[in-house]
Amino acid sequence: MTNRKSERLMNLVIALLVSGHYLSKDRIRQVVEGYHDQSDDAFERMFERDKEELREIGIRIEVGSHDKAFDDELGYRIRRDEFELPELVLDPDEAAVVGLAARVWQHARLAAQTSSALLKLKAAGIPVEPDALSLVEPKLAATEPSFEPLWDAVATRTPVRFEYARPGQPRQTRAVEPWGVLSWHGRWYLVGYDRDRTATRMFRLSRVAGEVRPAGPPGSYTVPDGTDLRALAIQLSPAPPEGTATVRVRPGAGWALRRRANAVAAGNDGWDVLEVPYAGRWGMAEDIASFGAAVVVDGPPELREAVVSLLRGVVEQGAA
Repeated sequence: MTNRKSERLMNLVIALLVSGHYLSKDRIRQVVEGYHDQSDDAFERMFERDKEELREIGIRIEVGSHDKAFDDELGYRIRRDEFELPELVLDPDEAAVVGLAARVWQHARLAAQTSSALLKLKAAGIPVEPDALSLVEPKLAATEPSFEPLWDAVATRTPVRFEYARPGQPRQTRAVEPWGVLSWHGRWYLVGYDRDRTATRMFRLSRVAGEVRPAGPPGSYTVPDGTDLRALAIQLSPAPPEGTATVRVRPGAGWALRRRANAVAAGNDGWDVLEVPYAGRWGMAEDIASFGAAVVVDGPPELREAVVSLLRGVVEQGAA
């Protein structure tokens, strides 16, 4: 299944789920990305195939009208009570796999198209139930702009080129054959073959600067059989932690730090206190500074000084 088709099916599910009323074909065609540019015949065929595929995976689409006393146009909806799963009991290993799979769903394109569909439904005067989105809501955001193009490159086996910026070093151009994207110690990484260095490398997505550009046609390389991204991450990961930061974080903020924390406790001032290991002082200072006033460093002193130095530099650049 192509990425475009997957997104269209997901958007169709969202539109039919959040609407409290039956949606006509014309309304569905207006709000679901992927149907707009189709001819009438092509839309009919595509819509029928999509409905059948959803039914095959167990998503029941109800057909009906707003007023059974009149000959209204038939519409479609997904009943929330039928869409919800019964309570599941998972072993720890099973829960970990489900949690990891859920991480890849939330990215900029899906969020933008979901918002667009909801706005179109509201503009048409159709009541919606935004809380129904919790049924398909992802649990962990991938906020890095490079996530989506690199994820697509992995899926289509497309080599890419991008600028990579390490703290305190000039940007370098990397040409990579992406093998996989994974979450490792609370951060997203790309694992692949670096063509210029003729070796397997791991790249932190937050350090990918600027646009990710194709460096060849789709399907122009293969991933070695038996590739284990986790094993490669262990082998290629940065140096072991050199220290542990004690930071105070506002409730509901600093999730990237929370995922890396060894310990989290409630502070006396209403903030949470985290113990977070780090490998490089300036890299950690860069991460903390990105949260602004939502994170405060209690120690060690050299890390606090590094954060203050970075923030002062930002203020001075803004005043220049």
